[in-house]
Amino acid sequence: MYLLTLLRSYFNNMHKFNTPTLTVRNFKIFKEIIEPARQSEIVSSLREVVRQAPMFSPLTPSGHKMTVRMTSAGKYGWYSDALGYRYVDCHPGGKPWPAIPPLILDLWRKLVSDTRDPDCCLVNYYQDGAKMGLHQDKDEADFQWPVLSISLGDDALFRIGNIERTGKTESVWLNSGDVVIMGEAARLAHHGIDRIKMGTSRLLDKGGRINLTLRVVDA
Repeated sequence: MYLLTLLRSYFNNMHKFNTPTLTVRNFKIFKEIIEPARQSEIVSSLREVVRQAPMFSPLTPSGHKMTVRMTSAGKYGWYSDALGYRYVDCHPGGKPWPAIPPLILDLWRKLVSDTRDPDCCLVNYYQDGAKMGLHQDKDEADFQWPVLSISLGDDALFRIGNIERTGKTESVWLNSGDVVIMGEAARLAHHGIDRIKMGTSRLLDKGGRINLTLRVVDA
């Protein structure tokens, strides 16, 4: 009986990580796949990342300050200034980026690949009023690898567009513990965050939303 229970739990877990809850324009969305206790553990591991690589607000190439605050972990971090959007190997303070926490790598290995780890974990923190316009993730060398997006904290209205920036879009609310895989036909589709619904989660002490995006940067 005990063995049967273990087997049932194993196959249920496999199904959870292999079957998206819904698919919108080839974006695979796994709703609340990360359990609350594990979400708290991930947030705790991110505190050490932020301690080593403090959050900052980058400038767009046109000189506007982004409304999200960010940092990174891994071999590279994502950065933007007057020179453009790019990956860099050091925090603006001059130190290398900290390692990607094992709990976050575990999600990548279960959902994407257990043979190729991501080079970058971008950490975006959205507070009240923060948003992210429609954009493509296209600063990587090889688009065969998907981008894995993890939502933690308050709900966010996620807008999904097209390869071209124009045309009709669709939106879906992302909740704490949701994971989105942007690969294949969705890899270069435009997407963004329209707004945060503050007070919908108690995960973060000061509220808001953390979004983690895991990317393979090098070819």
